[in-house]
Amino acid sequence: MNQLARHGLHDQHDERWSIYGQFTWISSFKLPFQAQYSNLNGTPDSLRTDFEHSFTGTLSLYAGLRLWPGAELYVAPEVITSQPLSGLTGLGGTIQNFELQKQGSVVPTPYLSRVYLRQTIRLGGAVTERGADAMQLGAHVDARRVVITVGNFSVLDLFDRNAYAGDLRRQFFNMAFLTHSAFDFAADARGYTWGAVVELYFDRWAVRVGHAIVPVNPNQLALDFRFWEHFGEQLELEHSHSIGGLPGAVRVLAYRNQEVMGRFDDALAALAANPAHNAASCTAFSYGSPNATAPDLCWARRPNVKTGVGINLEQSLGHGLGVFARAMYSDGGSEVYSYTSADRSFSVGALARGALWHRPFDYAGIGFGAGFISASHAEYLRRGGVDGFVGDGNLTAAVESAFETFYGVHLASSIWLSGDYQFIANPGFNAARGPVHVLGARLHAEF
Repeated sequence: MNQLARHGLHDQHDERWSIYGQFTWISSFKLPFQAQYSNLNGTPDSLRTDFEHSFTGTLSLYAGLRLWPGAELYVAPEVITSQPLSGLTGLGGTIQNFELQKQGSVVPTPYLSRVYLRQTIRLGGAVTERGADAMQLGAHVDARRVVITVGNFSVLDLFDRNAYAGDLRRQFFNMAFLTHSAFDFAADARGYTWGAVVELYFDRWAVRVGHAIVPVNPNQLALDFRFWEHFGEQLELEHSHSIGGLPGAVRVLAYRNQEVMGRFDDALAALAANPAHNAASCTAFSYGSPNATAPDLCWARRPNVKTGVGINLEQSLGHGLGVFARAMYSDGGSEVYSYTSADRSFSVGALARGALWHRPFDYAGIGFGAGFISASHAEYLRRGGVDGFVGDGNLTAAVESAFETFYGVHLASSIWLSGDYQFIANPGFNAARGPVHVLGARLHAEF
């Protein structure tokens, strides 16, 4: 689109249509590490201790079309191929590659990631320019407006945005920096859902409310279309500010999920009341643990509610340097349904553009993320339970954390090559295992 605009064939300030694309390949290399034990009593979710190579490759197209004044239609087909570490088990809130999917395959798989309609209702105020980008038609919009989005999308397209930790195809690799690790947002195994979001922009303030469907079973592809029976709700308040002429933002996010999910205390109580209600004997949906002495969430699933609240900060420091921080507290009583195993999470870091060292299109970042689990979650894992991502058969409870640093070199046009290092402590929230060192590389191209 930039090339068309440079030749006078496309107006990016008032777009009627747009087509963008991207390709990203990420490779991760986990070095061998020490552990006191792995997969005790057949519990299957430990991170392997030997060398492993993981990868993802994605190819995406983003198309936008203006239908009538204020109305925009967006469609995004995508193809992915992936191979996780240890079958995507053993890491709780610090999965080393944000692109990995629970139902991923090395066979390239096409799917439609997004198709939604967006209607903007003008309310007046100053007129500002909304820049052209993938999934965003360039336009002039009122500072006071209502925006309604309906269709198939990712909750993270609209909630918990952050200029310095969110676009992980250019920025950090680790899932701890994509959003709050403890934000169990409504999504299928690929990270997408169907729903509706209403946003009100009023000068420097914004408030958005969302309602979206959830999977039939945790971290699976099939969605439950009983829209008003099982769902995830989000509410976010945002304030944009300027400190010394430098932009920043504060966002407060709350979520509430109503789903058929198990509570850790109930799974423990079911085993205590009847030893036959163990992981090996479960006939409903489970994660396939053969441990006959362990509790299992399949014996405890019933309609339950899960809630959480978090804060998200970003601040420009000038000269292409920005900092960010996130923190979230979820109730911790119920199982993970759509995102990571963390019940509480915290992350902080900085992102720099290469203008500081005369490489204006390079990127560099450094960050720290930590995930915590509740007491009942820890006891469930200590007794040999699994939660979809972690479970070693025993547990010495600890904070799982990741330190990450990366550098992205701008090769040509819209192509970047990045190198990455991650140090992950207490994988699976278990002090008896690790630490883990992961080296990574990423090739990213936009067109």
